[in-house]
Amino acid sequence: MNRRDFLKVPAAAVFPYIARPTVLGANDRVTLGFIGVGNRARWMLKNEDFGFGRVVAMADIWPQSFAETIKVRPDASAWTQYSDYRRMFDKEKLDAVFVETPTHPRVLVSIHAIQAGLDVYAEKPLTLTVEEGRVLTKFVRRHKRVLQTGTQQRSMPINRYANSLVSGGKIGRIKEVIACNFLAPRRWQPQPEQPVPEGLDWDKWCDQAELRPYHPDLHRGWPKWWDYDGGGQSWGVTGWGTHSLDQVQAALGKDDTGPVEMWPEEPGPEGRVTMRYDNGTLLKLEQPIIKDHQQLGAIFVGTRGRIQIVRGDFHSDPPELKKGAPDVLPEGPGEVTPHISNFIECIKNRKRPTADVEIAHRATTVCHLVNITRELGRKLRWDPKAERFHNDDEANALLSRPRRKGYELPNPG
Repeated sequence: MNRRDFLKVPAAAVFPYIARPTVLGANDRVTLGFIGVGNRARWMLKNEDFGFGRVVAMADIWPQSFAETIKVRPDASAWTQYSDYRRMFDKEKLDAVFVETPTHPRVLVSIHAIQAGLDVYAEKPLTLTVEEGRVLTKFVRRHKRVLQTGTQQRSMPINRYANSLVSGGKIGRIKEVIACNFLAPRRWQPQPEQPVPEGLDWDKWCDQAELRPYHPDLHRGWPKWWDYDGGGQSWGVTGWGTHSLDQVQAALGKDDTGPVEMWPEEPGPEGRVTMRYDNGTLLKLEQPIIKDHQQLGAIFVGTRGRIQIVRGDFHSDPPELKKGAPDVLPEGPGEVTPHISNFIECIKNRKRPTADVEIAHRATTVCHLVNITRELGRKLRWDPKAERFHNDDEANALLSRPRRKGYELPNPG
């Protein structure tokens, strides 16, 4: 498929319609709220173009975050501020929200937004557990909402083009996929309690997780701790590993399924892991971390060549596969804009976005399976349809976590 043919594919063939009572016009503004205005939200608000999206309100449980946001977006001083996002739902006439919280409250916040009739842009990783992903997916479908996940490489034209080359057989049958051996989450060891920052509601911040004594390395370093993420630091499994493994799922055409078998190649929390899909393709997490964004994709080895997908670009052997590809997308400000634009467009036309909830849940599940394989240190057999391990109660117990009282997941019905 060349670039001209790729761009001529009807949008409806890629993003099927979902229902909504009212469809916004092409030139209508979409009214947005932000939930959680920490580092990631501020980067987005400073560096990305929201097009027909207009932010009018923001919610955060730490007032200092509002002041920091206004520093990077002076016009944010006019946005209404809320300490409770549910009051924002009641008071504002919103179309959608950006859920930019830490990972551990993300699913419950997103469900509350969906129940309020809002569409959702949720950061990655989408979930803390496999169970959360299926519950969230059911809510999105039942309430006919749009949910876009922040795996923005999905919307980069050159990445989509590279995916189409792999899935379209341009390098033959895919024998193996080689990805980075991403870092595992770390386990917190008790530390002396520190004073809670002024204005921070620490109880609410802990959400479903255990109410631990406050420590700044929990609060500010949350992505690296198992309590709050699955390895969400930059080079962690559910951090930038989500981008890589999402690209694997996309290029292999496995958006609605996943691997069927997985095993550790060596013991330990940072051990290499191999996975097998039902067609025999192997996914090997074995590249040493070099802290380069070329590892935010993977190397696809086929019977007639290879393609390495990276962020905003790809490399191919044979090199002529790149002829006619979309332009390289420079890293940095603006790289998320196509993804936001796709979300805004889908709010209006009610199509499913490029990183729809089911797609994101499946890709994030691969990340969780890596962690579970390392945790148990043995071969596991996975049923992607049932989303359960075969005859393995110990492994199945790791698909969910106990939730603190008051933060239980509602029943999707």
